[in-house]
Amino acid sequence: MNEPNFKKLFGKRIKELRIKQGLTQEQLAEMIEVGERNLSKIECGNVFVKASTISKLITALKVEPQELFEFSLYQENKNIKQELINAIENDNVDVDLLFRIYRSIKY
Repeated sequence: MNEPNFKKLFGKRIKELRIKQGLTQEQLAEMIEVGERNLSKIECGNVFVKASTISKLITALKVEPQELFEFSLYQENKNIKQELINAIENDNVDVDLLFRIYRSIKY
């Protein structure tokens, strides 16, 4: 199994926390003093940040330092997704019911 790309996990976490705070990329970029394009690269996992930027992210996102690096949820979600896929493929689940549940929480 391939190890997850740390930069991608970090970027995904930053995006998740930004959205949770109700911030646009433009707003967060301004708060941490980077260009909006650079923030996009961070969130996509294409670049990593300096320690000084991590400090600014902690302040801007109003989180504890360890919260920036909480990636275990992503692995758990991957396992859950695979379990659902397996159940559907093996006809071990009522697909119609599963779909109705999905639609009820999607909107």
